[in-house]
Formats: sequence, structure tokens, C-alpha cells
Amino acid sequence: MKIAIFGLGYVGSTAAGCIASEGHTVVGVDVSAAKVDALNSARAPVYEPGLDELIAKAHAEGRISATTELTDQLDDADIAIVCVGTPSGVDGAHNMTYIAQVTQNIAAALKPDREKPLTLAYRSTMRPGSCENIIWPIIEGALGDKATDAVELVYNPEFLREASAIADYFNPPKIVIGTLGGQPSANMHALHEGIEAPIFEVGLREAEITKFVDNSWHAVKVAFANEIGRVCQNLDISAKAVHEIFKSDTKLNLSAYYTRPGGAFGGSCLPKDVRALQYIAADTGSATHLVDSLIRSNEAHKHHQFLKATSGLPRGAKVLLVGLAFKLETDDLRESPAVDMARKLLEGGFDLDIYDPQIEPENLVGQNLGYAYAWLPKIDDLLVSKEAAESGDYALVIATNRLVDTLSLDGANVVDVSSIP
Repeated sequence: MKIAIFGLGYVGSTAAGCIASEGHTVVGVDVSAAKVDALNSARAPVYEPGLDELIAKAHAEGRISATTELTDQLDDADIAIVCVGTPSGVDGAHNMTYIAQVTQNIAAALKPDREKPLTLAYRSTMRPGSCENIIWPIIEGALGDKATDAVELVYNPEFLREASAIADYFNPPKIVIGTLGGQPSANMHALHEGIEAPIFEVGLREAEITKFVDNSWHAVKVAFANEIGRVCQNLDISAKAVHEIFKSDTKLNLSAYYTRPGGAFGGSCLPKDVRALQYIAADTGSATHLVDSLIRSNEAHKHHQFLKATSGLPRGAKVLLVGLAFKLETDDLRESPAVDMARKLLEGGFDLDIYDPQIEPENLVGQNLGYAYAWLPKIDDLLVSKEAAESGDYALVIATNRLVDTLSLDGANVVDVSSIP
């Protein structure tokens, strides 16, 4: 295939070298004459281990070139990949100036009567919705009703790390291909042929948010590790030994567990231990701002779920809450997010019933007993049987876990707060 790459920084230059090494013809486009001259002289425009060799070989074989002026290079191109920068603006948002400019240039250069659509793939990190709200209107403005025939719009995030970018290109953790409607792209599949990685074909917005989620998670991990390191250092504990213990647990600590968006955390351990760590950190002057924010974030999520679940529901409406304990198959109510949901529903003036067969007030003891009646003094009157739950005329059923699967609720308006679709 012939592939045009717009932007010859780290991402664009690495893509150019790697793609050309697979036998494709690559033309780079950049406003920097220095970068273009470097590529046309068989040199990498940026330093990346191994990239000079890839580009030199492709140049010698006549498969790579570069230009500062976009003329007819797209006429016979199969794919155009946009890798221009989206630097932070003064308000923290991405500056989309370069994206808009390069899109205008591409749209102006495209012939509306192309034999086949140009696959226009963006790799620059940008706000979800940018493809639909910024890029596509520019293309449509230039090509009119021929836009859909001339362009296949794709968002294809990269997962490259400087100093290991070539290895990362050929061994990515995943391949994400976002298109309008999540339809497969034959050209993007051909581009990634031979690369072994899970492929996710999704909508444009799901693809666009991927890098934000990944990079913010990496930042959370670094900040969390360093906060724990400060606590350890201030308590004369070996942070290295603690880390060795922590990372050995690939069942819970380093796994997909606890990373699925859904219910808030609760129960007898997590909230208690987070508060205790906050106290220890404050007591030792460790300044754990990330850890300090965890409870606040969790409380905010509980309220968010309440507002989402009851949106548009009139005061006095009859509501069934399915699942009161902090998890399925237990009667532990201590710091259960479902108890907070019940309290908010009552305070909101809703007519509440609760179904959870594991909860029998007369069997509650100790802290479990105290917590239950402190937050739900009338818990005895709120609990209903399975028969009553299935026969009740409820305006809304709120499911806090998979207990709802045991009920026959045909036609009911069920909101599952245990997961976010």
C-alpha cells in the first residue's frame, strides 16, 4: 500500500520507518524542512534506537520519501496517518490547531471522485468527539456530499514508548481501530497484518478516549507507588520489599480485578484501611494526596449513581432496591454502597422496598447490627420477600449486584448500578 504520514515527530517518524520496513511505500509530510531533509537523506528526523537503520534501508529501496508541500501525493494513497502534535493549552485542554490545519490541507488535496476512499487515520491524542465534531465537518465542508465516498475516517491510537518505540510498534499491547459505527476497516487490517495483538474495532469516541484512560491509569500507578514509598520511607520500612510482595499478587493487585467501571467500593476492609493509611500518612508527614482523595471520589461516585438511577423519577415513586449487602452472598452491611443508596432514596422521598434474602435483621450482630440501624433505622419495614418483590408495581428497580438475576421482573425498568455499560 501507499501510505502518507503527516507529522514526522517521534510517533510519525517511527511509524514511517516501521511501515516502510514491511514493504509499503511511505511519503512523510511535515512543515519542518529539517525533518523532511533528514528523511530524504536516509536519516531519522528524531533519535530513536534502530530507526536510522530502518529508514536508511527503506530509502535505499526507494520506499520512503518526504515533502513539505502536499500536492498530488494523496491521489493514489491508500491510507493517510495523522501524527501531528496536540500540545496542552493554557487551560489544560489539547490545542487542536495543528489537527485542524492538517485536516484542512488534506481535505483540499483530496479529489472527490476518487476510485476508492482514502482511509484517513488519526493517531494524535485528542478529546473524544473530535473526529465527529472537528475533523469530519472540515472534510464535509470541503467535499460536500462526496465526503463519505472519498474518506473513511479512522481513529487508531498508538502505544509507543520512546527508546523502545520500534519494539512497541511491532509488539503492541493492543490494536484499537475506531470508525463511524465501529465498522471494520480493510485497510487498517492490512496495515496491521502480521502484528500479534488483540484487535478492538469500536466507535470513534471509544477509540479516542483510550489513551486518556491508559495514560491516566499509568499516572495513578506511579503516584500511588510513590505515596506508598514515602510512607514506607518515613516508617523505616523497605519500599522495595513491599513492592516485591505487592507485585507478586497477579490475581488481585496486578490484574483486571477492581478496574471495571461500576459500583463504588465498600465493605469492612477497603474503606477502613484507606482511612487508616490516610491517618498514618498524615501522622508521618508523607503527603499522600492521591490516597487522601480515594474516599471523596468514592462518595462522589455513590451520589452520581443515585442521580443517574433516579433521573426523571417523580418524588413518591415506588422503588425496589435489589441487594443491600456490600456484595452478593453475604449479610455484611458495613459501609455497603447499597445502604447509602437506600438512605438517599428515602431522603429523596421515594417509596422504597428492599430485597435481599441474606439480610435478616434479627441475625445482625456487632458492628453489622450497629451500622444497619444507624443508617436505616426502619430496615425491618423495608425488607420484602421474593414474592412481594416480583409482584410489586415498581416505577424503578435498582440492582446493586447479580441478585437481580434470581428475580422474574418481566417488563420492569431495571437500572444496574453494579456496572457501567
